[in-house]
Amino acid sequence: MIPNITRGSRMAGLMVYLASTDTDKTKNAHTEPHLVAGDAAIMAWYDDGVLDHEDAVAIAKHLDRPRKAYGTSVQIKDFQWDAAKKQRVHVGYKDASVWHCSLSLRAEEGALTDQQWGDIANDFVDSMGFTATSGKAQCRWAAINHGTSENGNHHIHIAVSLVREDGTKASTHGDYKKAQQTCRELEIKYGLEQLSTVHATRGYDRAEKATAVRDDREMHRASLARKVRASASASATEAEFVRRARNTGMLLRPRYAKNTTDVIVGYSVAERPKPGERPIWFGGGTLATDLRLGALRENWIDTPQHASEAAAEWNAAARNKCTVSKTGPEKATPSPQVWVEYTRNATALAEQLRSIPRDDHATWAKAAREVSGAFAAWSYRLETRPGPLAATAAELSRTAQLRAPKEHSKPIALPSIAGTAMLFMAASSKSKTGAQTALMVQLINTAFAVYEMHAQSGRTREAQRIRSVVENHLAPFTATMPKAVLVGAEQQPTTESSVPPRAIDIAHRGMAPIRPGSALPTTPTLTTQAKTHQPSRRDSGPGLDR
Repeated sequence: MIPNITRGSRMAGLMVYLASTDTDKTKNAHTEPHLVAGDAAIMAWYDDGVLDHEDAVAIAKHLDRPRKAYGTSVQIKDFQWDAAKKQRVHVGYKDASVWHCSLSLRAEEGALTDQQWGDIANDFVDSMGFTATSGKAQCRWAAINHGTSENGNHHIHIAVSLVREDGTKASTHGDYKKAQQTCRELEIKYGLEQLSTVHATRGYDRAEKATAVRDDREMHRASLARKVRASASASATEAEFVRRARNTGMLLRPRYAKNTTDVIVGYSVAERPKPGERPIWFGGGTLATDLRLGALRENWIDTPQHASEAAAEWNAAARNKCTVSKTGPEKATPSPQVWVEYTRNATALAEQLRSIPRDDHATWAKAAREVSGAFAAWSYRLETRPGPLAATAAELSRTAQLRAPKEHSKPIALPSIAGTAMLFMAASSKSKTGAQTALMVQLINTAFAVYEMHAQSGRTREAQRIRSVVENHLAPFTATMPKAVLVGAEQQPTTESSVPPRAIDIAHRGMAPIRPGSALPTTPTLTTQAKTHQPSRRDSGPGLDR
């Protein structure tokens, strides 16, 4: 259940909007808005009939009466955008006596009855401290069922007057965090889908979805996120990232610190527009929480020289000029031995994840970020349209995005597979190889580890989504891969087209119950002697000509 809080000053305006069925006045009008809960007086006067304009005005007057009777003013700081300073500035205070929160379900959850919504609304306002259960005078409030939105989300709206019956003000300190916590508790109480308190992902609005359907293409943000993730995972430095990202066809522009042209504090990306159209820009943080520049920099080499090289590449991107370096690592072709080494690393990572505590969110997020980046890079290289690899990358990226990264300790050092994205992006063609199959099996093992971590942590939704993408997307895809062979220096990957039995077997049975104490299903590895190797993406590495 997702809460969305806003503050305002006009109770009548809010109630008229909530009761409106005029599609010309509201872009998300509903046909049968009706009360499902409210303070005692509200519920004594109104039944569950459809509200009209007159009802809305009368309810608003009732809710607003304590504020007018006592003349109580509830104010919050007012900010405005200063174009010259390019930031929000405090300009005074404004009235905000109206507290409004919508509670919505995901489309997949279907709908609740009025009785269920009424019980949830009563529990919600009790928990938020707006009723007499807080030990203070109650606030007047009303909950309106708006039915199903255009996006398929069944939801209600709760309107609260922040002036209590005795004229005192209700506190809203920490209301956003408290609303989230309350929703998690109510999900358990009422058997609703439990959303994660650890991970957070960006959603897509109705306009983005409609435009993508109209143009028969992937949504811009989804496409950009996959390209940025692939480029970032494949890069050892920030300058390399800028060049790789530009090579995917994206437009990049830096956001500079005030009064500088060499201190980059953020970035935006856009798909290259068609002739006559303007680019649609998205900040890194709007693509995914772990794609903010600050988060990406945690995984790159950082020295004064590298910072200078990165600034030069950002400036070239801002002016749409050629990249500064013409001989970067992204121009190199990895040797077969490097595929062997990263396959061993992926094997070691999957094995060591068995010992990682389920509540070590930072370490699990890092592992999910790396394997998601590998699938994103492979998708970019292999798929002309989003397919099973893109779906897998998107699903695993959810675990890579922590709701509050600063609250978690640093991840534990594990064998790194970040460089696997470099291998896929460096592939010389779209043909599939046995080396890719061998590496893919170990990436699937890591994905299984993430699945089991969610399942054992009680995050059913996250576990089911990963299970679905592996069973419904990756399993059929493995049937198209060449035969996987045992990796070894003396053996070369085969390009023979045949069904890879082990990969198919792992993909299909990977979600089977695991042995007690294990975070992974028991699966055979494709290496005769799995050794942990740490090939450096910065150094040349065995057989890698840079």
